[in-house]
Amino acid sequence: MKTIRYILGAVSLTSFFTLATGHAIAQQSQPTEESKKLPAGSAAERKARMAARANQPAYTKKFDLSGLPHYVPEDKPNGTLRIAGNNYVGDAPLGGWWKEAFEKFQPGIRIEYYLPSAAIAIPRLYFDLADIGINHEPSFYDSLGHLRLKGFEPTGISVFTGSYDYVGWQNNIVIIVNKDNPITRITLKQLDGVFGSARDGGWVGTTWHPEFSRGPAGDIRKWGQLGLSGDRADKPISVHGYSLRYATAIEFSNKVLQASDKWNGDLHAYANYRRPDGTTYLEADQIYDHVRKDPYAIGYARYHEGFPKDIKILAVAKDDSGPYVEYSIDSLQNRSYPLWGDQSFWVSVKPGTKMDPKVREFIRFVLSREGQELVQKDGKYLPLTAEVAREELKKLN
Repeated sequence: MKTIRYILGAVSLTSFFTLATGHAIAQQSQPTEESKKLPAGSAAERKARMAARANQPAYTKKFDLSGLPHYVPEDKPNGTLRIAGNNYVGDAPLGGWWKEAFEKFQPGIRIEYYLPSAAIAIPRLYFDLADIGINHEPSFYDSLGHLRLKGFEPTGISVFTGSYDYVGWQNNIVIIVNKDNPITRITLKQLDGVFGSARDGGWVGTTWHPEFSRGPAGDIRKWGQLGLSGDRADKPISVHGYSLRYATAIEFSNKVLQASDKWNGDLHAYANYRRPDGTTYLEADQIYDHVRKDPYAIGYARYHEGFPKDIKILAVAKDDSGPYVEYSIDSLQNRSYPLWGDQSFWVSVKPGTKMDPKVREFIRFVLSREGQELVQKDGKYLPLTAEVAREELKKLN
């Protein structure tokens, strides 16, 4: 299930305001007069809510894309290319820019988008209603459905990195603690110990891997286990995160818990909900508020503009050897920050067969300098580095 995110339409870009209750909420997430007229949670309502923000950039920084290959067609196929899924690509100018530029290179191809939600990306693939699905990592049942109907799992090609701080455009995960906590950094293994639990294995797609098991000795439940001393050492760690039904929780599990479903039993998990006054209390803001109040709390949450100044973000390392990387737009774009997220083009390619030439050419275009310059021009998702693009291009062979 795709994480439910609420986006504000035509409003001021000031990210936070404080209600009388004292809770900070992301103003970018609140309903507009137009969106209130539509069924809550529908594609039409979400589109209306984000209308103004979808057409403006979140960043103006220009990354060096000179190392990316220029797009030079290797084939000149004909026909219709059907692309389904992620609504944010279509609501923003990016999808239209890709279509216009690619069809100039490939006049024999016509792109047809169907982009109401990432939730339909993989089902459209396995029902033969799309050639490309745009989505984050598929859910277990996405992959299983594809396997059952096609006989193999879908192939993913990463096409851009999630946003630095723009809600909806896959703003990325940070690890937060109370400002008075002396801890400044943490490893992925330590995060597994804090947020996870003893397990008998983990998943890669639809395949179970018992070698991902670990025992209770790997659990971290006291702050002393993370190096804190004195009165803090014996204090229990209060753990906060997202409802386990959300894609954010699945993404975190995939990156940190070896895609296990065994979480810390004391995890406080939150979901978006509407207050009586019609405003939405974002799950991330609920996590911020609890960590702000509790000196022994730790949480994972998606970073968004207007991040509270009285909460500390930890540097994260892949392992004990480091490096410990701070969260920034640069460390996210170059993927040195270990908890980066992305969006991929998912395709159905039977093992031992060649990819549809229309699909292959469009993916080559999006991974090219021309395609990634349009990602940067749109200014919400982050463009790929040349190194990442080269690795993804290898998958086409």
